[in-house]
Amino acid sequence: MSSSPSTDESGALLGPADIRELAAALGVRPTKQRGQNFVIDANTVRRIVRTAEVRPDDVVVEVGPGLGSLTLALLEAADRVTAVEIDDVLAAALPSTIAARLPARADRFALVHSDAMHVEELPGPPPTALVANLPYNVAVPVLLHMLDRFPSIERTLVMVQAEVADRLAAVPGNKVYGVPSVKANWYADVKRAGAIGRNVFWPAPNVDSGLVSLVRRAKPVETTASKEEVFAVVDAAFAQRRKTLRAALAGWAGSAAAAEAALVAAGISPQARGESLTVHEFAAIAENRPA
Repeated sequence: MSSSPSTDESGALLGPADIRELAAALGVRPTKQRGQNFVIDANTVRRIVRTAEVRPDDVVVEVGPGLGSLTLALLEAADRVTAVEIDDVLAAALPSTIAARLPARADRFALVHSDAMHVEELPGPPPTALVANLPYNVAVPVLLHMLDRFPSIERTLVMVQAEVADRLAAVPGNKVYGVPSVKANWYADVKRAGAIGRNVFWPAPNVDSGLVSLVRRAKPVETTASKEEVFAVVDAAFAQRRKTLRAALAGWAGSAAAAEAALVAAGISPQARGESLTVHEFAAIAENRPA
């Protein structure tokens, strides 16, 4: 598919007037509680699809489609799109928006009316990509749940609050490196993929947004520890991030001395702090937890 949409494709996407008209017809006011900010700029959704490198054979899952601005752009580019929407009114309206604006692709669209945190399966072929403007208040847990539950997702591009984007993409030693950084890294290579201004949303949020790209690791982190065991070490290390790992992991290991023994066995200084460790080093600590 060409990168510059033809006139009829452009006509399918939603602009500011379309969004407000749809919202008014549905009696929808975006709610802070659900972190809703609708994208009203067609160029922005095209840019997201382009940055996500959506291919004609991709099966894309989208979380929080809202009124459908990104959904339509994804549907133009991918083989099929499954949208997961928690809001009753928005979920009920989306299929008819798709049918009205992209009738030729409507049979390639599926809707799952559910909380993304509770989605355990999706209709149709396994998803190959996750592309979403994630609700800001639940972005990290939703992202981690989807990556965990659907190992077929190879590429992810999410739009999140700029601060969250920085955290997800941070590397060891960075002051914002923390639990989201390590856990996202368990699944994928993570990087910032651009910034998004406030004026492309309705209502305009009072924070900037960022794009984060996650490419699933070709080989999982090599460890005999389970994901749950590794994540338990990560959570403990950052629960008291100012403390040395010897102190921070005392509760996890049973005592400070036991934590020190596990750290030494893993080849890590007991005086180090969680923010300096890679996901592989956290895995090594988990492997050496005292019996």
